[in-house]
Amino acid sequence: MNPPTRLLDVFNRYLQMGGEEKAVDQIHKHLSLRHSVTPCYFDSAEWTQKTAPGLLGQACRFVYNPESRARFEQRIQETASQAAIFHNIYPVGSPSLYRAALKAQLPVIQFLHNYRPFSVGGSLFYGGKVQTDPLYGDYSGEVRAGAWQQSVIKSGLCALMLLALRRSGWLESVQAWVSISQFMRDRIADAGVVPKHRLHVLRHSWDAMPEVPAREDNGSYLFLGRLIPEKGLVTLVQAWHELRKLRGDQTPILKIAGDGTLTSWLQQQAALNPSIRLLGHISGHEKFEALRSCRCLVAPSIWWEPLGLMIYEAYDHAKPVLAAGAGGLMETVQQGKTGFLHEPGNVSALVKDVLTMESLSSDQRLQWGDQGRAWLLRETNVKVWQDRFDEVLASLVLARKNETL
Repeated sequence: MNPPTRLLDVFNRYLQMGGEEKAVDQIHKHLSLRHSVTPCYFDSAEWTQKTAPGLLGQACRFVYNPESRARFEQRIQETASQAAIFHNIYPVGSPSLYRAALKAQLPVIQFLHNYRPFSVGGSLFYGGKVQTDPLYGDYSGEVRAGAWQQSVIKSGLCALMLLALRRSGWLESVQAWVSISQFMRDRIADAGVVPKHRLHVLRHSWDAMPEVPAREDNGSYLFLGRLIPEKGLVTLVQAWHELRKLRGDQTPILKIAGDGTLTSWLQQQAALNPSIRLLGHISGHEKFEALRSCRCLVAPSIWWEPLGLMIYEAYDHAKPVLAAGAGGLMETVQQGKTGFLHEPGNVSALVKDVLTMESLSSDQRLQWGDQGRAWLLRETNVKVWQDRFDEVLASLVLARKNETL
């Protein structure tokens, strides 16, 4: 085995913890088992404190933050890092970190947990659908839609920053772009925004439970995630209204867990349909029990979901999944084996899949759950993930050798 590499792990934490933050913690944990990994974290909460810069100061630092750059450069010197791993660096970290890495000749491995830095909102989703103009440098639609923090002004500032970053040459510091699904890698390659030879695919690893907990099937369907339009909640609710018309009181219970901008609308819809129940934000034991006891997980996303860790969670509990054929979900849900895939946004197709799931015997549903669990153990093995990451590291070394020839 090669000697450990000294890595600097760079991440700007969000105000609210989500899937990306959990993935970053997992990556840090698994890399630390093999390499020397030092965190260099920024925190969005820094700009909510009394000592935070004013709005103008924040706007300027969002584009270029000299204090963050200095902090990053100090960590490089302290650790004698050989490479840096970048995740989200906005808003406090800023593109100044790319500039610092380029000046220090420190190669960057950029994990793509979403579509930033090629999209203002990071999702390519606005106007109620996925739109690819941002991949080609046209951010006008995202700005008009207020794609970042539901603000036209903030979205405009972000668009100007991304345009400047593309033209600056600072992204040359990124020697490896790591997408978390083949789908994501292919869309970025098609757009030609980065050199294809620097694009890699590395799905997240997962610390699976040693054994599947005692399974229960209370007949409920479970949604886990942010309550936002791109997660397909309108499709999901409409499907349950249709099911209620078809089956009345025999309609299976839909449990929706999470919080977000659609919370109030969902409360209104749940008041109209006794088969829809809102759980709010759940975690820990409450989340464990919701997964352990449900019949099936539902993931009806209508955006290009990069991967979907909720599928991992379902498989860890040996539960089948009904998902939209959107983005990386198509790589984790095996049609007719671990669940069903429906056309994104197609209410009738989702209704059909629910009815088919209901028609399966309990043994068939258990078998699908077992097959999902087997997929998880096979495809998210930590050692395999570490080996594949080391291949990315090796590509950096090879690229440097070629540059010196």
